[in-house]
Amino acid sequence: MSHPPHTISPRGWARLLPCSIAARLAWALGALVLLLLLALAQGAWQLRLVTSLTQQFAYGDMQRLLRVQTLSQQIEGAGSALVRLVHATRAERVQEYAVVDERNRTLDGLIQTLSQDLMDAHQEATLGLLVERRQRYADAFINTVDQIEAEDLSAAVRILNAEVNPALRELLESSKALQQRERERAETRLSDALALLERVISGLALVSALAMGLAVVVAWRTARGIVVPLQQLEAVALTIADGDYTQRVVRTGTREVDRVGRALNTMAEAVSQREQEIVRLAYQDGLTGLPNRTALLSPLQPATTPANTVVLMDVARLKSVNETLGYTTGDSLIRELAVRASEVAAQAVELGLIGACPTLARLTGGMFALAVVVPDREAITRLHQLLDAAMAPTVACSGHLVDLAVAYGCADTPVIAAPRSTPHSLSTLLRNAEVALHSAKRAPGGFAWYSEAQEAARLGHLSLVSDLRVAVAQSQLQMWLQPKFSLHDGRPVGAEALVRWAHPERGMVSPAEFVPFAEQTGHITMVTDWMLSEALRTLQQWQHSHPDLTIAVNLSTRDLQDPGFAQRLAQRVAASGVAPKRLRLEITESGLMEDPAKSVALLHALRAEGMPLSIDDFGTGYSSLAYLQKLPVSELKIDRSFVDGIDAAPATQRLVKAMIEMGHGLGLMVTAEGVETPAERDTLRDLGCDVMQGYLGSRPLHGEKLQAWLLSNS
Repeated sequence: MSHPPHTISPRGWARLLPCSIAARLAWALGALVLLLLLALAQGAWQLRLVTSLTQQFAYGDMQRLLRVQTLSQQIEGAGSALVRLVHATRAERVQEYAVVDERNRTLDGLIQTLSQDLMDAHQEATLGLLVERRQRYADAFINTVDQIEAEDLSAAVRILNAEVNPALRELLESSKALQQRERERAETRLSDALALLERVISGLALVSALAMGLAVVVAWRTARGIVVPLQQLEAVALTIADGDYTQRVVRTGTREVDRVGRALNTMAEAVSQREQEIVRLAYQDGLTGLPNRTALLSPLQPATTPANTVVLMDVARLKSVNETLGYTTGDSLIRELAVRASEVAAQAVELGLIGACPTLARLTGGMFALAVVVPDREAITRLHQLLDAAMAPTVACSGHLVDLAVAYGCADTPVIAAPRSTPHSLSTLLRNAEVALHSAKRAPGGFAWYSEAQEAARLGHLSLVSDLRVAVAQSQLQMWLQPKFSLHDGRPVGAEALVRWAHPERGMVSPAEFVPFAEQTGHITMVTDWMLSEALRTLQQWQHSHPDLTIAVNLSTRDLQDPGFAQRLAQRVAASGVAPKRLRLEITESGLMEDPAKSVALLHALRAEGMPLSIDDFGTGYSSLAYLQKLPVSELKIDRSFVDGIDAAPATQRLVKAMIEMGHGLGLMVTAEGVETPAERDTLRDLGCDVMQGYLGSRPLHGEKLQAWLLSNS
């Protein structure tokens, strides 16, 4: 009695397999690994055979074939070498003999090597015949050489044609036969290797097909127990990736899948919390809790009515507060400004000065932006008054009372002034407000509206800075010299070098227009290098006519922070042949205090090279007497602000006298800048000042006027 075949459904196969994913995969992988090991063993054995044949072909047959080919080439070249020898002069024969001998030695070496490598009887016979013919060629060659040395060229030519050339042809014939046989052997060996490789590939393909079939069967049997739960996990993971962190993975009963599901649920909760924190950090200022620049320009919820005006506020002297009282005090000022500005914004909304939803954001440092909707500029004027009143009270920080001085830069959309104009974007308003803020910091009231003239001025300055590199390269700069005179006998003691720019399009450009921006961009170092070169060149010209005059060149803050500046300058001075004491270097108090430690070290290095140093504009900076004692300077230059009208200002006279006595007490020469009247000169002389510089003595000189002055003081 027959029974119908029993079939098993996919679900039944899944039940027959181990219930955990790890066990199922271990069973399937074990079968696949076993089959692959068998395939690898067979393939390795056959590949060893292929490798052996390949090595024999590469290191045996091919090497012999190459040697036989080289032998043929040497034989072919022997005839032409002998012809050159026959026709060579006696002086040229030595070189030709060397060429022929080298070729003969190469032939003998190749024949000797082939006699050791050949393993074919036919090839050995061919090689033996080649050796005999090589000997006949050698005998004919010697006979030819004898005739050549006997200066019987006609006999040498006869022997060459009758004996040497036929011997060479026979020798080449044997070489070609040997070459043909070696080529046939190499081709046979290569064919055997390729046939074996094809068998290996066929075997591996068969085993791979079997492995593929087994893999398909195993995959089909395990799909129902693994793939479906993983698809559920994937669906939930994709939902989380789309930003929906509320979805959760349900239990499936499979141990591994449930562990992954719980981990995925935990991850979703953690990612949700962290994303909220990231958004807060990305859009909120950590110090004040206000929106930051990103939140201002790209808010999560755009305003229904875009702002048409931006008021930019910046805390004045924040850097000085941080350096003097510490960053904690500076942070207190920033937080206080945020509180007061927020209160003023709320008050302005209640008064109807601005729209209902103003945005106050902290941009960077002590800079804040207030984006508002206003009907006209009058509303901003009243808002500015409210802000000024709110900022007036001092702030108590760490036991100190600090003024909250603020500068305001405003920019509005053209619609307010010209309703038919296209409104500006918030980023454009912010940029324009920054331009206005730059002007406000120089304005008396600390307040400015943006105008196209401000933009043109900034672009003009940027253009000048771009042209400065060309100016240095094309010598558009000029060095003007303002003489300095002794107040004791009126003799000139030197001059200060002042830079001027003869722009090809703008004419003479004042240093005030390009030096500050060159300082900011770093281009000032090029100007300093050019001025130093000009000063050294001028001092070279004065070597004999004015050996006692010095030239003073101003150093920038960036020069003082360059550790290699002193060494480079010393090398340039030495190369010029100018005595270092004739090149005086002037530094300002403010430039010195940018990085006192580095600057003082550089000044000591310059002084060690013999160059005298001066403190310029003394009394306008904030250096301390302690630092002044550490500086290796030899001159103190009193700023012109103390000299102006000193003859009628007793209080200023007492202050300047104290400066002079302090300078003399430190062993320094004291120079007064900006002397313009005889009364000022006489007063300074009575106070004990040593040197004066100013329009009273001479204006800055250049060209013919400078030469005339030099001639008058020769």
